[in-house]
Amino acid sequence: MTCKDEYQDLFKTVMKEHLSVFEAQDVIELEQFMDLIVQADRIFCMGVGREGISTRGFAMRLMHLGKEVHWIWDDTTPGMHKGDLFIATNGSGKIGHIQYVTEQAKKSGATVAIVTGSANQVNREFADFVLFVPASVFNGTDSRAVKSIQPMGNLFEQHLYMLFDIIVIMLERRLKLSHEAMEARHRNVE
Repeated sequence: MTCKDEYQDLFKTVMKEHLSVFEAQDVIELEQFMDLIVQADRIFCMGVGREGISTRGFAMRLMHLGKEVHWIWDDTTPGMHKGDLFIATNGSGKIGHIQYVTEQAKKSGATVAIVTGSANQVNREFADFVLFVPASVFNGTDSRAVKSIQPMGNLFEQHLYMLFDIIVIMLERRLKLSHEAMEARHRNVE
């Protein structure tokens, strides 16, 4: 197989995987997740590794939408309270320190939303809402998730970035914002 043939075979396979995940996404859950974002006074986000990178990009865009957003490990992050929304990305549902912070967020009175590819592993005692992204994850994939030829949690991590971007576009429309309004909130000191 030539490099060109292998490349084309791989990108077509990966694109089919993403299409399958998009088609399997529960849109009712998606809408409920967006409702939580719209209603929140403040939003706190957390994720680790590559799924954390996707979540950090989402936090940035939520700020561009005009929401007050904080990343859990930033030194300037304030305490959570009732009326706040905590969004934790926990692909496998089993990442210990995310579970700990989730428990603390719940105790603070914040609403807790978990985004995961393994909903059956999430501790529902501390989750007010679970958004199941049906993409295979590293270390604990839900049997309903789309399987992948890719290593570890690639499909979930990649898909999360695209799904979050689509959510932002839907929220932009729902909130009757423009690209220009979002751009006006972009950091201007770089």
